[in-house]
Amino acid sequence: MIDVVLPCLDEAEALPWVLSRMPAGYRPIVVDNGSADGSDQVAAEHGALVVREPVRGFGAACHAGLLAATSAVVCFMDADASLDPRQLPLVVDPVLAGESDLVLGRRVPAAAGAWPAHARLANAVLARRLRRGAGVPLRDLGPMRAGRRTALLGLELADRRFGYPLEMVLRAAAAGWRVTEADVRYLPRTGRSKVTGTVRGTFRAIADMRAVLAAHGGQGQRTTIPA
Repeated sequence: MIDVVLPCLDEAEALPWVLSRMPAGYRPIVVDNGSADGSDQVAAEHGALVVREPVRGFGAACHAGLLAATSAVVCFMDADASLDPRQLPLVVDPVLAGESDLVLGRRVPAAAGAWPAHARLANAVLARRLRRGAGVPLRDLGPMRAGRRTALLGLELADRRFGYPLEMVLRAAAAGWRVTEADVRYLPRTGRSKVTGTVRGTFRAIADMRAVLAAHGGQGQRTTIPA
């Protein structure tokens, strides 16, 4: 079994499609972060394990899901239908095969408008900074990713906002992890995004990530990767 952490805030409309496409052997863990649209009920009705995280923040939801997971390998992905769960093996298989320690899905837009220009530009700038400053060969800080649960917990991630995904990569790189990426299709999300759907949301995420970069200086604590 592979646990899949899905941080969730008001995604009742998207969840049925996402959960219905979960591959066999993958268990969805929907972490409800204070939804007001009944997302938790929809998730439960579609067979997901529901975890409620009252502390608001993308990182808070992600970490609550990681703590609730029990599988050796854990995935993360957005719950807004912008990513197809059927592509999860693309990021999981290299970890299971021992070829990579952390795999991120590099988003490839499947339709016009799937990835707004302002968000795509901000992501490209951040990825370039990671390549130059931390030596991480990534072109996208993608939200679909997979790694070993014990090792991820060992990174002792502290950010609980939008800097959580970046801190994961920085600490993994500093620990000597093999960080790679695999192409995944990026679809127009269901409903309006809290982040990339608005320029304001994008800049809020950038501010959180800049804070993480400043705190870590492109380096994290060295962590041993358990087998």
